[in-house]
Amino acid sequence: MSINATLFVQAIVFLILVLFTMKFVWPPIAKALDERAQKIADGLAAADKAKTELTAVNQRVEQELAQTRNESASRLADAERRAQAIIEEAKARATEEGNKIVAAARAEAEQQSVAAREVLREQVAALAVKGAEQILRKQVDAGVHADLLNRLKTEL
Repeated sequence: MSINATLFVQAIVFLILVLFTMKFVWPPIAKALDERAQKIADGLAAADKAKTELTAVNQRVEQELAQTRNESASRLADAERRAQAIIEEAKARATEEGNKIVAAARAEAEQQSVAAREVLREQVAALAVKGAEQILRKQVDAGVHADLLNRLKTEL
């Protein structure tokens, strides 16, 4: 056989091999490559979406943390104000109670002073009566001189 015939037969066999490969081998390989490319694209899209969601969630968490910090700071300030108000109220009550106690003690002291004066007046009146008895050397009738004794008590 001549080289031309061999070359011609080899070209036909190569052409048949190429047609066979394009018809039966190439489509499944292309399909597999396309599916793989689609999976990779889907994975990248999912990663981008997850990254975006993670950023959004992080922002939400930061906002909630800031809000929680603000709330706790305001609650702490409210508690501080309440404590100050309670302390001031307790001081006011204690001052008021102290004033009441002082007023009651003054009133009691005044009553005791008045009672002591009355007792002293009675004792002075009795001493005056005894002194008058000794001066007159006779007994003075208390019933007769009651008015005189009462006036003497009020003068003392």
